Amino acid sequence: MSNQVILISVYTRPVDIDAYPAGLANAVHLAYQRLGEERQPLNRNYGVLFPKGYVSDEDTIVPLGVVRPSIFAMKDGSIGILGHLVYESGEAAPRPEGDCFLWKTKDLIRFEEIGPVNGNDYPASDTLAMDEAIAETTIVYWSPIRQKKVILPEEIAVKCPSDLEHVFAEVVYSDGSRAIKTVRWDVGALDFSAPGVQEIGGIIRRQAFHFPLAKGYGDPVIFPWEGKWHFLGTNDNLDDIGLYIRESDTVAGLFAPGVEEHLILPFDPARGFEQTFWAPEWHLIGGEAYILFAVSGHTWGPQCHMMRLKKGGSVIRAEDWENPVPVERMDGSPLTTDGITLDMTFIRAESGAYVTWSYRRHIGTPKDTGSMLYIAAIDEKEPWRLTSEPVLLTRPLYGWENVAGTINNEGPHALVMDGKVYLAYSGGSANAYTYALGLMTANGADDLTRLSSWEKSISPILSFYSVKGEYGPGHHSFYRNEWGEWMLAYHGETGLHEHLRCDGIRRVHFRADGTPYLQMSAEEDLPEAARSVRLRVRVR
Repeated sequence: MSNQVILISVYTRPVDIDAYPAGLANAVHLAYQRLGEERQPLNRNYGVLFPKGYVSDEDTIVPLGVVRPSIFAMKDGSIGILGHLVYESGEAAPRPEGDCFLWKTKDLIRFEEIGPVNGNDYPASDTLAMDEAIAETTIVYWSPIRQKKVILPEEIAVKCPSDLEHVFAEVVYSDGSRAIKTVRWDVGALDFSAPGVQEIGGIIRRQAFHFPLAKGYGDPVIFPWEGKWHFLGTNDNLDDIGLYIRESDTVAGLFAPGVEEHLILPFDPARGFEQTFWAPEWHLIGGEAYILFAVSGHTWGPQCHMMRLKKGGSVIRAEDWENPVPVERMDGSPLTTDGITLDMTFIRAESGAYVTWSYRRHIGTPKDTGSMLYIAAIDEKEPWRLTSEPVLLTRPLYGWENVAGTINNEGPHALVMDGKVYLAYSGGSANAYTYALGLMTANGADDLTRLSSWEKSISPILSFYSVKGEYGPGHHSFYRNEWGEWMLAYHGETGLHEHLRCDGIRRVHFRADGTPYLQMSAEEDLPEAARSVRLRVRVR
């Protein structure tokens, strides 16, 4: 490859209140241009850098955006990106420290937030010429990841059909990442009575679920238990009243027409369960099965609860679940007395056991704090009682999190792998196209109640620009399928202005650096034409 110059440019997009509001448009977008070619947007033309808003004296969030961005080389060898601060209205929003927001980066992939600065102290150019080697790495990172080729052994030796069960295909992707796939080999085509070289065909297995899978359900959770697959979710079709569970031999069967829904927690004023049966999650905690969820009594105000499965009980029978209990603080007092709590999830890491949840005060009023994520340690023997004080983990300060007044950090669910905790969460509007997933990352050996243990991504890792035809993807959960692949379940809408939450599932891919990538469609993962493979087999 010749060492050419590639132009990297920064820009914002026009505000479109119906399809790309100020919280998204007034962010730094990236594009590139090779010599003699047209300029191409990166990150699917969605924002990459969002300035942080700030918290007012009333504990409310003041959203900020940027306009007129510039990019330039800095004296220390890094790259600077600058944008003039504005409110959602577009009016200039200078801060005491300066009128612009500054980021620094060495690779246009990872960014350091410097914060407000005086814009007059920096150059003003929307284009930077970069060395091709550095620019190409940036281009690959912010471009869709797609399957490039399939690698198989040149030849294998077998004695019997079972020898083929562990012959896999290695799929290579455009960013250099790889995934191991199982193959359904046509074993019947082999003649094991005839030693020598033969050829066999196979189909690479790929779980591809159409969207939507189920209409009118939010916050989906899928899990295996006692040889069956199960589905939990918020039932919008029944006004979010009651907890229901589905059971099937396969994940696809959970969404088959006529599948039975088992009511495991009904409307029950005597027990204080009357409304907002929200976001049920299945977790094994201390070796026992729990459902974590939020519920309200007669007066609206959802609070986090836990419900434990009785010893030897069936998950689909209401009488086999113990009475739900509210989650308590260390001293036995309520989790909160001045707001709502919801969307609790459980994290087991090397450093211990934790719960994370969303908390909000003054919802729908001028003093609305927005929903924010808190975390605390627990003892798995009594997971409903915290063993540490709650710690504020994140507030929705970025434009994509507080877009158009939604002010959300909610729906956390973690993927723990290779010593890392990947805590994805939702921002934007829970039943509209702006819903998106953000990511916080920590080392599993670190104390997760320390804010310094976490790194928060500036831009979302899944949005309505990620997969064509899916709007507002969010409030997710992770699970492993029968082949050991990580899968993502989520809800979204079928149109830009639809508000019916529907469920979807796709495979979680992992970039070459090991971080999760959630934007891969089934066709990008493995096109139908690439699934058919052939293999030389030496029968012994």
